[in-house]
Amino acid sequence: MTRLCVLGALHWDVLVQAPNLPQRDETVRGSEVAYDFGGKGGNQAVSAQRNGAETYFVGRLGQDEFGKSLLRVLQESGLDLSQLQQDAGASGMSVAILETGGEYGAVIVSEANLRIDAAQVSLDAETGLLLLQNEIPEAINLALAQRARANGSEVWLNAAPAREIGPALMGQLDVVIMNRVEAQFYQAFFSNPAYQRLTKIITKGADGLDLILPDGACQSFPAFEVPSLSSHGAGDVFVGALAAQRLAQIPWESALRYAQAAAALHVATPRHQRSEITPSDIKALIQNSAL
Repeated sequence: MTRLCVLGALHWDVLVQAPNLPQRDETVRGSEVAYDFGGKGGNQAVSAQRNGAETYFVGRLGQDEFGKSLLRVLQESGLDLSQLQQDAGASGMSVAILETGGEYGAVIVSEANLRIDAAQVSLDAETGLLLLQNEIPEAINLALAQRARANGSEVWLNAAPAREIGPALMGQLDVVIMNRVEAQFYQAFFSNPAYQRLTKIITKGADGLDLILPDGACQSFPAFEVPSLSSHGAGDVFVGALAAQRLAQIPWESALRYAQAAAALHVATPRHQRSEITPSDIKALIQNSAL
């Protein structure tokens, strides 16, 4: 089974450049505003497609101007959109504040993403991996995870943003990916022996990542050293690239280094040039870093 299904959210992002994130009751003067395609599901699907995975996307759009903009990017990406849903309501959106130093904070408004109808989704029989995130209701994730598991597919969860995960969904998962903030939230949760069977990946930005295998073995991977223009969206690039690599039967160590390199190039590349990053560019960074 060679196809990747990404179920998740779509947000039209409003990106504001500012010297720092505002504190409570503080107004900060921004220097620049831009608009971009976003949502963890959409970003991860596009990343996987660009990195060689035959990917179809399951999500929902409104029929507003944000929805039209999101649909245009999806169509240009080459994704299979046969399972994309639309309705007359509002599309998802977000506002992100990007600090001069490259860090960011964001607020999302889910709208259409909360209205995905799992009953309308037809999972392809060739689906080898189902990729989920926490930006849509867990009931929708669970419905598709159960069907994917029955089909023999692997099920991954990018456990972001952090929230409680029900035991029914946990029972369907093979891999959980989270950043270090989310890992703190889930620390007690994953100490449960019932969840030791999961492969866990903890990303730590410039400090690299940890891979924790079901047998308890932990391997750390250093980050690539690159200049940071903005980390916004880097985690999604990582997850999508990693899913593409594993679907192609690439071993964990090589797959993780590739995904790290993809995210590193994303961080180091101006926003308007990121769509031009190719697998060859990613492999070149890996090769040059090994010299």
